[in-house]
Amino acid sequence: MHPDKETKNPRSRPRLPDVPDPGDFIPLRPVEFEILLVLTGGDAHGYAIIKEAEARANESTRIETGTLYRALRRLTSEGLVKPVEEKMAEDMDDQRRRYFAITPFGRTVASAEARRLAAQVDTARARSLLKRTQTREGTP
Repeated sequence: MHPDKETKNPRSRPRLPDVPDPGDFIPLRPVEFEILLVLTGGDAHGYAIIKEAEARANESTRIETGTLYRALRRLTSEGLVKPVEEKMAEDMDDQRRRYFAITPFGRTVASAEARRLAAQVDTARARSLLKRTQTREGTP
């Protein structure tokens, strides 16, 4: 659970003590959701996470290295991602790259966050803030 999120979701049903509720992790910080989005495509190291997130956002989003690794540390401690045993980078330029993978629970939380964001986009469209076909600011 986020350190700044102290209250439980009042709509949560009682759960077993050791089974976390995905709703307790929502909303995710934008950088955390970006990381989870990248990792749904497969294991990745930090630099690859940054590059894919920036490419998807047409480089309008910049993730600094320190921000990335702090977020990965949080996501790891929360059980949403896990480090993968060391493996050689595809380009073989640096054997020290640390790879990360999304956990099944991380995928569940990412899916819950995607549904939350989709509902917000639906509301924005209903209130004429976005056109029905508009996907990014100013682009159809």
